Amino acid sequence: MTGTDGRRPLVGVDPDPAKRLALSWAADEADRRRLPLRLVHAQGTPTGGYRSGEVRPSWEEWNRTLHELGDRALKDAVSFVESRQPAVETATLLAEGEPAWVLREEARSASLVVLGSWHLSRRRGVFSAASVALPLAAHAACPVVVVPEPEHITQQPAYFLVGVDGSAHSAAVVDLAVEEAALRGAGLRALSAWHPPLLGVLDEHVAVQECRRVLAETVAGRTEAHPDVDLHHEVVRGHPVQVLTEASEHAPGLVVGTRGHGGFKDVVLGSVSQGVLHHARCPVVTVPA
Repeated sequence: MTGTDGRRPLVGVDPDPAKRLALSWAADEADRRRLPLRLVHAQGTPTGGYRSGEVRPSWEEWNRTLHELGDRALKDAVSFVESRQPAVETATLLAEGEPAWVLREEARSASLVVLGSWHLSRRRGVFSAASVALPLAAHAACPVVVVPEPEHITQQPAYFLVGVDGSAHSAAVVDLAVEEAALRGAGLRALSAWHPPLLGVLDEHVAVQECRRVLAETVAGRTEAHPDVDLHHEVVRGHPVQVLTEASEHAPGLVVGTRGHGGFKDVVLGSVSQGVLHHARCPVVTVPA
């Protein structure tokens, strides 16, 4: 994430000029890290933003028009980044193919991928071929940030949020959350959710205490590289998706792992990660195992 290996963040560019929150997030992130930003637009199956009188029936005309619209979208996006963060260098890529596949391939050489959450706005489209956020977060080789529309109000003083489940991957998730909080001069709130099983437990107090022990051990020493980050951690009773969604309302960002306990290497995105991508009220950063 520091960019010392030559990797740079990239952002998926939406053809709709009204959707600029993901681009803003990516530009600000690149500026904080003093890294160049790569802007990628993939022309796959036409979306609602393309279906207009400009697109003609013949394949050649259709493909040429999509290319022109994509090129225009990238030029407009570059202008937006230059006006928002003049110090950030930009590079562009106009690619043919489904956005999820293109971004997944480009993520192999990226430090971070940022995209908007418009693909999650309609339930019927979430698991369709046109969906981008879920398959990308599930399979990208680097962290993926999904920025929701519309923009939410961040609480002051600001605190970043991280979900900790006690898995072996949790330490890396916390490390990234600490880094993001440090870049923003924000605090960090580490949450672990304890949800009682259907059949109950013999001693709930003991179970919660065990969760607290695991959480404390996971976050211990994680702020040594960034001692200015004020880290608080707590166990909250409730389903993880509900707990993290409610806590995300005024946070500048939420960091979660792509899979938790019992996750299989090649299956779809973990249920908690999917849940917060659907419901969180702030940008969600998913960290691959």
